[in-house]
Amino acid sequence: MNIKFLKFTLFVFYKYMRPLLIILFFMLIGISAKSQSWEPGYFYDVKGNKEIGLIRYKASGNGPIKDEGFIEFRADKKANTTALSASDLSSFVMGRDSFIVAAAPRTGAWSKNEIDFVLVAVDAEKEDPKLYMFEGKVGGGGGGVQPSVGIGIGGGFGVGGGIGGGISIPLGGGGHKATSYFYGRNTAEMKELTPANFVDVMSNILGDEPEIVDDLHQNRYSLGNIGKLLDKFYKLQAEHGAQN
Repeated sequence: MNIKFLKFTLFVFYKYMRPLLIILFFMLIGISAKSQSWEPGYFYDVKGNKEIGLIRYKASGNGPIKDEGFIEFRADKKANTTALSASDLSSFVMGRDSFIVAAAPRTGAWSKNEIDFVLVAVDAEKEDPKLYMFEGKVGGGGGGVQPSVGIGIGGGFGVGGGIGGGISIPLGGGGHKATSYFYGRNTAEMKELTPANFVDVMSNILGDEPEIVDDLHQNRYSLGNIGKLLDKFYKLQAEHGAQN
């Protein structure tokens, strides 16, 4: 190999690529730390009892019950930590995000766990379909669902820039990171949101906002940018709510 070319390549890497790699490294550390952080919240157990305190996900390790997702809970910063399996809970709120327990659907990306948690992306009236989001490490080994804490769908904006349903990133070890969306009146009736049914389903779920429905029928949104669609929906909801 030409020595001058090799020296030039190393110079370019050191001057331009090395700083970028360092930045990416610290960004990954920050994301990892955030996913491990405790968030204020509460949960409802299967008997309907409510407990308020601090909640976090366990990114690795085994939960109390095999093949079930779990959370960690403590009443305050000084209290002991308790691991709660999905079958012990009906739902929980972590920060601004609401999660509900769901059994593995027949289709769509899902974790290694038979029972896990889905984020309630869009709530609705009792008889109307809701939109659920599963985001995390699926298949293979390792922990179960690892949602992005602080997505903010449950109580506001900040849904994010659009990891679409079905998109996955290989992580090694037989697993991959993926985001899937499901819809239904409840988790027992969940069906996968797909490119084929996207417009009809989302028009139904977001039908309170005619502007959104028009955008959907103009093919301005798809699974690939569903985050932007939900951002706009919540923004319009807030504006119209303030006007009432």
